Amino acid sequence: MTRPPEIRCAEERFATVAGRRMRYLTAGSGPPLVLLHGLLGYSFSWRFNFEALGKVATLYAPDALGCGFSDRDPELDCSVRGAAARALEFMDQLGVREADLLGTSYGGAVAVAAAALDQEQGGRRIRRLLLVDAVNPWSAHGRILVPFMARMGWALPWAIRTFSWSQSYWLGRQYADKRRISAGTLAGYTAPLRLGGTIEHARGILNSWQADLAAYEALLQRVRHLPTLLLWGSEDRAVFASSAEELRRRLERARLVLLPGVGHLPYEEAPEEFNRAVLDFLAS
Repeated sequence: MTRPPEIRCAEERFATVAGRRMRYLTAGSGPPLVLLHGLLGYSFSWRFNFEALGKVATLYAPDALGCGFSDRDPELDCSVRGAAARALEFMDQLGVREADLLGTSYGGAVAVAAAALDQEQGGRRIRRLLLVDAVNPWSAHGRILVPFMARMGWALPWAIRTFSWSQSYWLGRQYADKRRISAGTLAGYTAPLRLGGTIEHARGILNSWQADLAAYEALLQRVRHLPTLLLWGSEDRAVFASSAEELRRRLERARLVLLPGVGHLPYEEAPEEFNRAVLDFLAS
């Protein structure tokens, strides 16, 4: 039986969301901070952040349904709005009445949508947003790559499971300096693939990506008043750092922090700098 990697300073728990079992890790004490991982990620992504951030916040890091070691459901709504609704339901199931929401990459788009949905429902649950190299419509790379990947979706499960070099290649692309990839990182990210359903879920996300991006700016309008940290690796090759400025222009209370010489996964590649920037924002 495949088991998740052990994460120091975090406790494994489970919740029922959308009728399915959702795994999550929790750590620390203080005001709630919910951590939303990116595409093909899971709570493992935050392994270098639990200890530092847990000193000032109670951390909740779910494996989204379809990802990590949570349940798979082939009928799951893979749209950003569907994922956002499940993020809010996750908070409700845990009795978290209000929280700061940190999302990375695809999880950043989900965080924006969750905050916008919360505004539709009264605006009581999401206090602040922290968007890390967050997917958005203003990064040209995503506009070109995602439609191609969606068209090739039929081949993704076979290619990623069959070729170990493809897994290593895509992980390396997320770093500005591949020498910073820590031991166990590739094994940690590939472990859930043995459960099946992960790549198929990712394909569902890609199929709704264009429609989700088309609705993105309207979502931003609903959350433009929220205090927001935009935290980016300057050398991000997945979601260009130049798009962060477009986000900042549309948000009334946004602070932009660029981490020089860092790629798409700053919480892994430069965890000390990442943790410091998040702690500074949470203290403000």
